[in-house]
Amino acid sequence: MCGIVGILDTRGARPIDREALRRMNESQFHRGPDEGELYLEPGLGMGHRRLSIIDIATGQQPFRSADGTMTLVFNGEIYNYRALRDELVAKGHVFRTKSDTEVIMQAYQAWGEDCVHRLRGMFAFALWDRNKQLMFMARDHVGVKPMFYSLLPNGLFVFGSELKSIMTFPELSRELNPRAVEDYFAYGYVPEPKTIYHHAFKLSPGHCITLRIGDAVVQPRRYWDLPFKVQPKRPQEDVERELIERLRECVGSQMESEVPLGAFLSGGVDSSAVVAMMAQQGAAEKRKPVQTCSIGFDHPDYDESIYANEVATRYRTNHHAQIVDQDDYGLIDTLARLYDEPFADSSAIPTYRVCQLARQRVTVALSGDGGDENFAGYRRYRFAMAEQRVRDKLPLGLRKPVFGTLGRLYPKADWAPRVLRAKTTFEALARDTVEGYFHGVSRMPDRMRDELFSDAFKRRLQGYRAIEVFKEHAANAPTEDPLSLIQYLDFKTWLPGDILTKVDRASMAHSLEVRVPLLDHTFVEWASNLPTDIKLGGGEGKYIFKKSLEPFLSHDVLYRSKKGFSIPLAGWLRGPLQDKLRAAVRSPQLLDTGIFNADFLHTMAEQHIAATHDHSAALWQVLMFETFLRVNAQA
Repeated sequence: MCGIVGILDTRGARPIDREALRRMNESQFHRGPDEGELYLEPGLGMGHRRLSIIDIATGQQPFRSADGTMTLVFNGEIYNYRALRDELVAKGHVFRTKSDTEVIMQAYQAWGEDCVHRLRGMFAFALWDRNKQLMFMARDHVGVKPMFYSLLPNGLFVFGSELKSIMTFPELSRELNPRAVEDYFAYGYVPEPKTIYHHAFKLSPGHCITLRIGDAVVQPRRYWDLPFKVQPKRPQEDVERELIERLRECVGSQMESEVPLGAFLSGGVDSSAVVAMMAQQGAAEKRKPVQTCSIGFDHPDYDESIYANEVATRYRTNHHAQIVDQDDYGLIDTLARLYDEPFADSSAIPTYRVCQLARQRVTVALSGDGGDENFAGYRRYRFAMAEQRVRDKLPLGLRKPVFGTLGRLYPKADWAPRVLRAKTTFEALARDTVEGYFHGVSRMPDRMRDELFSDAFKRRLQGYRAIEVFKEHAANAPTEDPLSLIQYLDFKTWLPGDILTKVDRASMAHSLEVRVPLLDHTFVEWASNLPTDIKLGGGEGKYIFKKSLEPFLSHDVLYRSKKGFSIPLAGWLRGPLQDKLRAAVRSPQLLDTGIFNADFLHTMAEQHIAATHDHSAALWQVLMFETFLRVNAQA
């Protein structure tokens, strides 16, 4: 696990500024504190920060081919590298190291750009082929590892594992992208391929770039997508058996490491499943007990540590738990520096803490991320399908006027029990599947963003709305099934933009590598092809996943209500963060952007502080946006 950076002169072979390359590389020191190397030749500079995991002795980068014509920088792990190495050796290739880095290079030599179809793992890499005068870059299938890039006005193409690395260039404008601002206040993050800056981009998951000298345009292209090709019905016990076999294989393939390895154990279904598979394989191979870690909260509404302890006891793991203060809000500025752009998932705070705890004992940790996306585990999927059943019975021509009117007239009852908060449901029913799902997952609905933004900023948007992100992905979706469609949307937006971003930055801040067996792309493909009625069965999310795991985990672990990594935002913003919130909505950094309606900001904050409304999600977005502006103004 590492950080990579690079500079390519697309106009020829001008000398690369070594100091500029060094600044880029050192901006990501936390991603790889073990080693840091640079390589330069006319027109090219590459840098690498290394966190040594596999082939510690000879896996240094930037890695060069034996004849010196190819140079590679790579962030991640290739889990099938041994099988690929054997295949390449059989074809006559000679290896100088035991690293997966060299396997990527020799796979490129053997199969060209099609090599990405052979790779199984989490990766972002850039390979310079001097003979062909091109750079080939790729990001893994689901976006576990990040890649940022920009083509500067002077013709230099720059890239890095984090946005901060390419923002070290003064030539790269810090002009905000209005569409990215709109996206952020809808989703709580900036979805790929945008960044918050107009001239910087993310390479989307499952995409690659071929950049030739003389190219004036960077054109990413997709090399992989989720299939969602539903297979014929099979006996449920056969599916359960295959699921466990595949899960066991995915977990086993990700347990190789030359440094201490463990797992996150929240006590939820997904992390518990991973730990169960790890413990069984560890016992079979006579390894030491699995190292597990979890954090609990000093408030019963947010604490699941009892279930983590249950799983740890059952599988005799070497478990380490830590109780975190419920009011752990001192990380706000730290998070803004880590994420480099506005990021409003408040669970980044406990995620940061659990990574901090894990790094005290291990260098590699397996996580359970991906279970909800694979097997329709989020509660919002159940709500969306309940709404869909109404849509299927009533035509849009009838639904739109009836439910649209009800949505406008029904009060926004944040204070009421959930069953009485019908405004959002009515509004969703007046829309089609994609628009309804967008409305359900938006952190700040359309009507609130309309009030939040100034008239001048809305003119800058030129009619753009964040729903266009969903619509673009939906237009390319390989399925029309409503549940599969919204799973597909989450794989394209929420998973890489929020979940995987959150874990990557929080873990790498502590030089911790996190692996995600449930997001092995072969497992993701298989799960996508399962019938939807065994994913969301009888109103139970992750139905087939939970049924498969019944021999391995207790009923309480599998079937209790999900809590997640929640924190008490509403109380924070009415209590200890009240002054910080009031300062933020009056902040010159915020108001001088011309983006916001100052009166609405003030009203929203005061209504929340007075407890007449719950604006906590929206106000946290505003607070994190203001913090991003302030922290970056100081950079």
